[in-house]
Amino acid sequence: MKNSYLPSITNQLKYYRELAEKTFGQLQEDDLFWKENEESNSIAAIISHMAGNMLSRWTDFLTTDGEKSWRKRDEEFEDKQISKESLMMIWDEGWNCLFNALNNLQTGDLEKTVHIRNKPLTVTEAVNRQLAHYAYHVGQIVYVGKLLRGPVWKALTIPKKQLPIKK
Repeated sequence: MKNSYLPSITNQLKYYRELAEKTFGQLQEDDLFWKENEESNSIAAIISHMAGNMLSRWTDFLTTDGEKSWRKRDEEFEDKQISKESLMMIWDEGWNCLFNALNNLQTGDLEKTVHIRNKPLTVTEAVNRQLAHYAYHVGQIVYVGKLLRGPVWKALTIPKKQLPIKK
């Protein structure tokens, strides 16, 4: 029997990416920099953080610690006024790194040990950890998008009160 884990995880990550990108499509450029307060993060900061995390975790995934010495995590959360186009380039760079690494994994790699912040994890554990991390942040992106768009928000999945009724 062929292992379906890698195709399944890849499809799930593509789904979360799509949810975020459908949110970006509903927002104005200024919306990406909106923050509720000083303790919250803008969508732009979340994009920067996710991309930084992806580049750190997925570069040389099987051979180096996922927390790279060149990563500047705190800077990912700083307010920077850059264009939506530049943000999308950062976003794409992170996802491209992730999918390149996943596409190069083989089923036999799943039980290998990798490290994140010196903590040993199986490849499967590390991938699951990243899936949860990205889903968490995509949820934040979608929530902020819904707050900003209010009544003109277009549902990304089944709109409220439109779930098909089974007979």
